[in-house]
Amino acid sequence: MAAGFLQSSLGEVWMSRIMHGGGEGSLDRLLPSVSTGLSPRKRTTSQCKSEPPLLRTSKRTIYTAGRPPWYNEHGTQSKEAFVIGLCGGSASGKTTVARKIIEALDVPWVVLLSMDSFYKVLSPEQQAMAASNDYNFDHPDAFDFDLLTHTLRKLKQGKSVKIPVYDFTTHGRQKDWKTVYGASVIIFEGIMAFADKELLQLLDMKIFVDTDSDIRLVRRLRRDITERGRDIEGVIKQYNKFVKPAFEQYIEPTMRLADIVVPRGGGNMVAIDLIVQHVHSQLEERKLRWDMAALASAHQAQPFPQTLSVLESTPQVRGMHTIIRNKETSRDEFIFYSKRLMRLLIERALSFLPSQVHIVQTPQGEDYEGKTFHGKRITGVSILRAGETMEPALRAVCKDVRIGKILIQTNQDTGEPELHYLRLPKDISEDHVILMDCTVSTGAAAMMAVRVLLDHDVQEDKILLVSLLMAEMGVHSVAYAFPQVKIITTAVDKKVNDLFHIIPGIGNFGDRYFGTDAPPDWSDEDMDEPSY
Repeated sequence: MAAGFLQSSLGEVWMSRIMHGGGEGSLDRLLPSVSTGLSPRKRTTSQCKSEPPLLRTSKRTIYTAGRPPWYNEHGTQSKEAFVIGLCGGSASGKTTVARKIIEALDVPWVVLLSMDSFYKVLSPEQQAMAASNDYNFDHPDAFDFDLLTHTLRKLKQGKSVKIPVYDFTTHGRQKDWKTVYGASVIIFEGIMAFADKELLQLLDMKIFVDTDSDIRLVRRLRRDITERGRDIEGVIKQYNKFVKPAFEQYIEPTMRLADIVVPRGGGNMVAIDLIVQHVHSQLEERKLRWDMAALASAHQAQPFPQTLSVLESTPQVRGMHTIIRNKETSRDEFIFYSKRLMRLLIERALSFLPSQVHIVQTPQGEDYEGKTFHGKRITGVSILRAGETMEPALRAVCKDVRIGKILIQTNQDTGEPELHYLRLPKDISEDHVILMDCTVSTGAAAMMAVRVLLDHDVQEDKILLVSLLMAEMGVHSVAYAFPQVKIITTAVDKKVNDLFHIIPGIGNFGDRYFGTDAPPDWSDEDMDEPSY
């Protein structure tokens, strides 16, 4: 009834079923296993449309490298990304619809994933068929659904994934894959987007772009002739022999699975507006509200966790704290004694790395039983901007250490920490990681940084969080969420005030170190020092 109303009154959108209605449960494998036969596409490589990590629309620049927190105080997932599946025939306007939705959504964290990235690697026999235009790239068997499903599931769970880059000239995958991480919304588009039951279960909203076959043919003619240098006779032959039959046999029947059918593609703004309204309502329901007050009181009167190590408060350490905590200390003195503390802190942190016995021979010809690092690599990751000041101390004691950077800031409207920038070394999953931040107040930024590392497959027990100064609240929050993370600091202060500043504290470390001025009502999370 709703479908009929929309169709008759708006003439634009056909609701094939109520949003998120059933239909998939009765499906086994939607498509039978059929062998091939068709024409290759001439595009050089597949495009993962989340690369580069910026999407510029007429309204704004949309970041695709991260998103607000998707985990709870336990450090476990509390919400998944919202996945929109876009299906339709070749040249139906799926990508245009996707970009229109992204622009109208106006949300900061979106990934646009193309099915073209998941073509199978061809065997030598299939390579020969492709060279003679006899391999069917519009058949479901042409796609690697196992890899596609695994990738989309991980991405929906907020984890880092690697997307293959398919080379249409060699019909194989390039050596370097693209890394995609983090999204509030994932838009997955492809001609076979509804062609697998397991894949369908990952889609929160299913949209079919229904464009007249004559229009799709005209678009293919224009594209293949102007962009791929093909003749009109060849394009029409390919369309009639391969593309049209594939659409009728495999793609068009999946229209019945769609929640919404969009006629005429990207020009149908009535349909796009309805889609956007629904996605906004779903995102609002999934929103995680950070309750800092509850976080502050959750661990009161609890003993410190065993994973915490505080630098011994020697007269020397106490004296350096006296200097850097003094509001009258000059910037030069503040930097000098902060660096001294950082060096001691890093040395202390390194003592928690695994070691193994190593025997060497001294110049006197005697054996000495020593120790060496027992691991693959050490990587430092700084939480910008204050954490970056600790990098020289790490480099001074770890030769050739790799460095990554994370920028986390607070959304002033929601109070949530948000990931704004991420640069991690390749293969960080195999490393012991020293996560650096100068001050940790509530622990929210540190928790998000740890979550990011875990999403990149770093093992929790290989993460060491190091900070010059922490509040008890921050220590307990991080330790509760991630009980295997080692926490090392030079001092722990007891209180956090109503603005979540550490009391007695050290002030805004970034401003004091870099010589920038904070406003009178400064807050760590308000400034671009994101440690809170």
